[in-house]
Amino acid sequence: MEPIIVVKDIRKEFKVANRHEGLCGSIRDLFFREYKVVQAVNGVSMEILPGEIVGYLGPNGAGKSTTIKMMTGILEPTSGSITVNGIVPYKNRVKNAQNIGVVFGQRTQLRWALPAIESFKLLKDMYRISDKEYKENLELLNCILGKEELLQCTVRQMSLGQRILCDIMASFLHNPSIVFLDEPTIGLDVAMKARIREMIKVLNKEKNTTVILTTHDMGDVDALCQRAVIIDKGNVLYDDSIENLRRYFGAYRALRLNLFKDISKVTQEQLEKIKNDLEEEIAKKTFQRPSITVESKEKEVCILIDEDKISTMEIINCIQEKYRIYDLSINDISTENVIKKIYAGETNEEILSID
Repeated sequence: MEPIIVVKDIRKEFKVANRHEGLCGSIRDLFFREYKVVQAVNGVSMEILPGEIVGYLGPNGAGKSTTIKMMTGILEPTSGSITVNGIVPYKNRVKNAQNIGVVFGQRTQLRWALPAIESFKLLKDMYRISDKEYKENLELLNCILGKEELLQCTVRQMSLGQRILCDIMASFLHNPSIVFLDEPTIGLDVAMKARIREMIKVLNKEKNTTVILTTHDMGDVDALCQRAVIIDKGNVLYDDSIENLRRYFGAYRALRLNLFKDISKVTQEQLEKIKNDLEEEIAKKTFQRPSITVESKEKEVCILIDEDKISTMEIINCIQEKYRIYDLSINDISTENVIKKIYAGETNEEILSID
């Protein structure tokens, strides 16, 4: 299958003025302007196939929106190449715009003083959507979202969440092959987020719409995305499936145990003894003494387990040789936790530390 988006080593630089403080600084800037070059995107490459839902993730200022603006033709890259549906977007903006839908969370394509349905009619004429296709798409969107009455409200009377909902509906109205959603669920309540996710899933399945999603809401990523591309400081840190993202540092589990009945907090001495006892028991069974990550959370003992090396049940059995277990829970390392700590630039050991 041929990719629908091909991005090869794109870079984007901005020239930013160095401004000095105070009146003297302002006068100096007036006559002797100094500039610095800011590298917003630094060699990003990716290929996206038709029908994929890709989470494009990164901390604030990582270069996500700049990349999206280059894909949509708003910005031209300083170097590198982009093709979207076989089109170079910044060279043929009109043709590219006919095949894509875009939602920027803080900007609207709707007319402020008109009811949303009137903006939809204007978009129908702009994109030359047939009456039949327009009616079918509107009925499908209303069926999924159940918000037909909202379309009669003027945009200026809508809440932020309602306006974003209408913007998302508008972006799918002309059957685009690709939709770029930049922070689409900002301001939406839990129920509305669920409906938006359901709408994206249905349209992706029925119309094979490719979706590029930038968000800080990991609920959107877990619910929608099969693949994640993570960038920071303009560089790609990770490009693979969401499932592999959780396995990126091994098949880790966090085991939480209550080994002491009448204490409020596990002491450091108790923690060291548990660690030594556990390592000794594992050494008896495996003939190797591993280094185990053991921490305490109030009265709980927390053990990080790499199941590629030893199973959770083996750890539990080793603990039972020395201690009575009053309570236990087993948790996966969450997608949100891994991504959050990748953003922070933490090392492998720090990423795997127990929350």
